[in-house]
Amino acid sequence: MSLDDRKLEVLRAIVQDYVSTQEPVGSKALVERHQLGVSPATVRNDMAVLEDEGYIRQPHTSAGRVPTDRGYRLFVDKLSRVKPLSPAERRAIERFLVGALDLDDVVHRTVRLLAQLTRQVAVVQYPSLTRSSVRHLELVPVSTTRVLIVMIADTGRVEQRLVDLPDQVPHDDVTELRRLINEKLAGRRLVDAPPLVQALVEEVAPTLRAPMIALATVLLETLVERREERVMLAGTANLARTGVFDLQGSLRPILEALEEEVILLKLFGAVEPSMRVRIGDENEIEDLRGTSIVTTGYGPGATVVGGMGVLGPTRMDYPGTIATVRAVARYVGDLLAQS
Repeated sequence: MSLDDRKLEVLRAIVQDYVSTQEPVGSKALVERHQLGVSPATVRNDMAVLEDEGYIRQPHTSAGRVPTDRGYRLFVDKLSRVKPLSPAERRAIERFLVGALDLDDVVHRTVRLLAQLTRQVAVVQYPSLTRSSVRHLELVPVSTTRVLIVMIADTGRVEQRLVDLPDQVPHDDVTELRRLINEKLAGRRLVDAPPLVQALVEEVAPTLRAPMIALATVLLETLVERREERVMLAGTANLARTGVFDLQGSLRPILEALEEEVILLKLFGAVEPSMRVRIGDENEIEDLRGTSIVTTGYGPGATVVGGMGVLGPTRMDYPGTIATVRAVARYVGDLLAQS
C-alpha cells in the first residue's frame, strides 16, 4: 500500500519529534507541534495505518509511537530535506581544516570535526594507495649502503621505507637511480606500477642493476603489493552519551566491532562519491544492526581516494548528519586538490 501525502507528513513529524525529544510521540503532541491541518482523531487513524505498514511501532502499552528501521528508511529516501549548513557551520569547517599542515593533520582534524559536529562516532579512511598516483619518489642516502625511499602520492600521502643496498653506491649513482625511477613512475597509478618497476630493472645500466633490484624489491613489496589501508576513528564516547545503548549490553559488541580495522574499511572505505545511508538491519555486520551508518567518498575533483562518515543510533538527525558529512567531504576534497 502506498501512503498518501498526509500520512507521509505524519511520519515525518513522528521522526522529527522522536529524534529531538527522545520520547515516544503521541497524536495530541503531533497536532500541537505541527501544522498538520487535521484533528487528533485523524492523526490517530493515520498512525494506525503507519503502524500496520511497519513504519512505526508502540514500544509499550499506552505509550506513543516511535519510528522503525523501515520508517527511518522511508524518511531518508522520501521525506528528509537535507538541512543547509549555516554560514557559521561552514566557517567552522573551513577554519578547522584550512590550517592543516599535512595529510596526517588533515585526517586527524577531519575525524575530530565530524565527531564534534554530528555528535556521533566518526571514521575517516586515509587516501587509499590503490587509488593514488605517484607524484614524486625521493632517494635519501642514509649511508653508502643504505637509502631511504620517500614516496609522495598525489593525495598527499607520504610513505617511507629504508633499503639496504648490496654494495656501496656513490652519490652520483643514487642521483641517477632517482632520475630513472621518477621518469618511469611519476604520474602513474600505483596499481599500474609493477610492470614499470620490473622494466626499470631490465633497462638500467649493468653497473646500477644490483642497487635497482634492491630498490625495486622494496617498492613492489611495501608500496604496491601490500597496499596498506588505514582508518582513523573518533568520538566513540558519543555512543554512551546518547542513552540509547546499554553500557554492559548493546554497547560492548558495537565497540568491539569498531576496534576491527577490517570492519571499518568495509563500512567506510567508499569507492563512490555518492552518499550512502545504512539503517539498522541493513548493516551487514550483525553487531552494528542497532546503528545507522552515513558514508560518502571524498577526493580531489571527481576522483574518489577514500571514504568517511559517521555511525550512531538509528535515532539520529539524518538531514543534519547527511549535510555535515557531505560538506566536510567536499572541503577535504578541495584541500587535496590544492596540495
